Amino acid sequence: MPDSAPVLSAPETTAPPRAAGTARHIRLTSHAGGQGAPAIHWAATSPAERGPVIGSTTTRAHRNVIGTHSGSYSVYRALAVAAHALDPHHKPDLTNTAPTDTIGPHPAWSEPGKIVSLDPWGAEIGRHFADGLAAGFDIRPTIAVTKAHVILPEIIEAMQKGRLKADGKVLLPSGGALVTKAAVEPVWHLPGVAARFGCSETELRRVLFEETGGMYPELVTRPDLEVFLPPIGHLTLHIFGNPADLADTSVELTARVHDECNGSDVFGSDICTCRPYLTHAIEECIMGAQRGGVGLVSYFRKEGRALGEVTKFLVYNARKRQVGGDTADQYFNRTECVAGVQDMRFQELMPDVLSWLGIRKIHRLVSMSNMKFDAITRAGIEVVERVNIPDHMIPEDAQVEMDAKKAAGYFTPGHVPDAEELKVAKGRGLDA
Repeated sequence: MPDSAPVLSAPETTAPPRAAGTARHIRLTSHAGGQGAPAIHWAATSPAERGPVIGSTTTRAHRNVIGTHSGSYSVYRALAVAAHALDPHHKPDLTNTAPTDTIGPHPAWSEPGKIVSLDPWGAEIGRHFADGLAAGFDIRPTIAVTKAHVILPEIIEAMQKGRLKADGKVLLPSGGALVTKAAVEPVWHLPGVAARFGCSETELRRVLFEETGGMYPELVTRPDLEVFLPPIGHLTLHIFGNPADLADTSVELTARVHDECNGSDVFGSDICTCRPYLTHAIEECIMGAQRGGVGLVSYFRKEGRALGEVTKFLVYNARKRQVGGDTADQYFNRTECVAGVQDMRFQELMPDVLSWLGIRKIHRLVSMSNMKFDAITRAGIEVVERVNIPDHMIPEDAQVEMDAKKAAGYFTPGHVPDAEELKVAKGRGLDA
């Protein structure tokens, strides 16, 4: 351990669990909770120098972040505690939970401003923060890495049609693809996030405080706390091939960054191209891994362009009911009329997970999105080739979306529809 590393002292005794229904004082979070919290030095060169992220509620004096672990699931945890189904002082038993594959460390982990929305040291806390755990600090993983088989009917169909062949290493005869997968919770370094969006940290903190209805007063009262665990969804990685090859620029990398679309991804709705593009990317990743490369699908929980599914369905109704029906020339306008903005995914934070993986070069990016492409290249990652979705995979009702995106400047190697052509493609009516 470096001489400059902070020493984690034994924590103060945690208060004993209260009996069900017992009243207790409400502890305000608008002021410092104690002197026992380890410091966080973001982008330090070692985990010991950086310090652990502690968002636990078991010993509040040791908290060194705003918010708590598990993102949006923290609300369900609160319900479990309120229903007396969960002991509020429970600490997870992390025996045998270590990652199946070691990721990094990579130079980007300690490069200022390179990673600001996740904790690069959050996967192996048992190794990186053993002293703190032994001292009684409630340090929890924010990243988990495991192995799995991914079985999709589209991949089985590709095998039946001869586009894919089982090799027993990447793809099994059953149609299962062997993957390493990781779940990553958001951990925001507020100064870095503000810099990404071109605003001041003060403005970011205030807007986050106000637009969450004052949920986190520390955002405006505790400038000493620079790390925020936002109550939002996480992201999931699926890696085809050797995860260590992701950082090797000489190994062909096929990748897709995919934003969640529950209606299409899970239930097969044909109003958009989300699931077809996702399954096409998985097929490309498998083929790339079989060529001796590596494949990556990064799946972000940004449902409905980060507008949410209720807003998305409202837009669907507006598109189908407008005068003239659902046409490509009004595709983006109808979203903006309902939501006030066409898209809230932005993508400024998206490349962080690619940097966490050590990626510096993507040989084949399976995406039409210029927002994603621009964010990736701004992060210093080279993109050699962009891969679009084949025309035969576009559902009929999704042609409106596809024509609108091509006309708006999305990547396509083919024809770009003009203003008159945008009026031709029409989606189904609500009763069709």
